[in-house]
Amino acid sequence: MNKPLMKDTFWERKENQSSPSKKPKPPKPQNAITIAVSSRALFNMDQEQDIYEQQGMEDYLNYQIQHEIEPFAPGPAFPFIKAVEAVNARLRELYPDSEELFDVVLMTSNHAHVGLRLINSINHHQLFIERFCMTGGKSPIGYLKAYHTNLYLSADSLKVREAIEEGIAAATVFSQGKITEVPETQLRVAFDGDAVLFSDESERIYKAHGLDKFFEHEKAHENKPLDRGPLKGFLEALGKLQQKFYAKGQRLDCPIRTYLVTARSAASSGTRALKTLRSWGLETDEALFLAGAPKGPMLEKIRPHIFFDDQMFHVEGAAELGTVAAHVPYGIAQRFPPKTGKEVKKDLSAKHLV
Repeated sequence: MNKPLMKDTFWERKENQSSPSKKPKPPKPQNAITIAVSSRALFNMDQEQDIYEQQGMEDYLNYQIQHEIEPFAPGPAFPFIKAVEAVNARLRELYPDSEELFDVVLMTSNHAHVGLRLINSINHHQLFIERFCMTGGKSPIGYLKAYHTNLYLSADSLKVREAIEEGIAAATVFSQGKITEVPETQLRVAFDGDAVLFSDESERIYKAHGLDKFFEHEKAHENKPLDRGPLKGFLEALGKLQQKFYAKGQRLDCPIRTYLVTARSAASSGTRALKTLRSWGLETDEALFLAGAPKGPMLEKIRPHIFFDDQMFHVEGAAELGTVAAHVPYGIAQRFPPKTGKEVKKDLSAKHLV
């Protein structure tokens, strides 16, 4: 991963029924693919958040202490983290001495008093999370950089925006409208294209000059790769882990599967997207060009653990149909107010770019 050397910890996780026979240790940060997740993304803390907002910090801390033996229920990022751990278990079977693994860090602005309840919750759910950063209300950005974080998931949109502005791949996670079963043994990650994997160059053309000019621009530049977007590095990290399974003849049984889910149309603007990925030496297992159709129904069929998009109406549409969707606050779309349902339907009929 070409990360600077950091001191390792000596922690080891207690064995449980799902653990491999050899007790796993957290990988050294310079070798790991680090995912930082906030406590409100990992667990359902809605009730506690209401107490904090309505009654203040002291009542919030007292409540947490009084209930610290009660584990939190899973939150929106919980299935994603469980699937990440399943991938690690497979990697340890194939490469017992390798530290090229996922490393999950709980990155929370909570006070250290809440730490005991978080530890109890992690142990209750048999999660393998040994690294905590409890910042007591301070910005997590410095810690995210210290861990060379590959992905930061939070329920706090302001912290996510701050991370994006500092060049850290980040997204705001939202609870889905209904619970959808997702695979336990295969990590599925779905990405939008423009302003997520790619830069917002093409979207700027569409916003400024309309759909026809966008198509002309994409045709004229189809052999020129788009610049990278904020989550390109995370797709790259997933691809490196996939290659480790391919090297063992497990392409068809790989526990990681990636998807490009874009409202671009294949014939008129799909070429540049695919050529860009190829120029980066990257690929997704599946590519869905929806030509403006809603993304929610397709995501309902894919059942990803998480879907990244830069536009809130796609995030909301996916969440309503049961997908854990994450908003990437990047690019020109953030300068426009969220669309109403009627405006979205009108745009979809015109097969707009997103």
